[in-house]
Amino acid sequence: MSTEQNQEIQHPTANLANEAESERNKALMLRLIDEGFNKANLSVVEEIVAPGQQEHQYFGPNQPGGPEGTKIIIQNLHRLFPDFTLTIEDMVAEGDKVWVRATGRGTHRGEFLGRPPTGKQVAVAVIDICRFENGKMVEHWGVPDRFHMMIQLGIIPEPQGTPERLYQK
Repeated sequence: MSTEQNQEIQHPTANLANEAESERNKALMLRLIDEGFNKANLSVVEEIVAPGQQEHQYFGPNQPGGPEGTKIIIQNLHRLFPDFTLTIEDMVAEGDKVWVRATGRGTHRGEFLGRPPTGKQVAVAVIDICRFENGKMVEHWGVPDRFHMMIQLGIIPEPQGTPERLYQK
């Protein structure tokens, strides 16, 4: 019997507590995405994001963490893409962490990087990892495919050629 299997037998209540924490954190993440990001309900951010939350995704040199930073992100997404939605493709939770693979979609209606709205629809792959403590998000790491978004908006050109040719010296 492995050590992990032995621990499960010795500590069944610890496993139940871990599962309960994981499910609670998934529910919080679902609510933040649905009500906060999709519906732009900023009051839910105060309920879910901790005041001292650390934001590890780069948004610029002066982007704050905590609820204020998350509200700014939501407001900017809806300014750029008024019909913005975030669709969860996969979600996994383990203890205090939740991993999400999602697709952000919207129609470009706001100025971005000094460029006027294009009216183009974009679909961007996003990976988010969040850590929770006592029912509050305390850390967030996000990886949106900004490169693909800029190609879809025409900010940078679509690479031409085959993958082999793109990476040759």
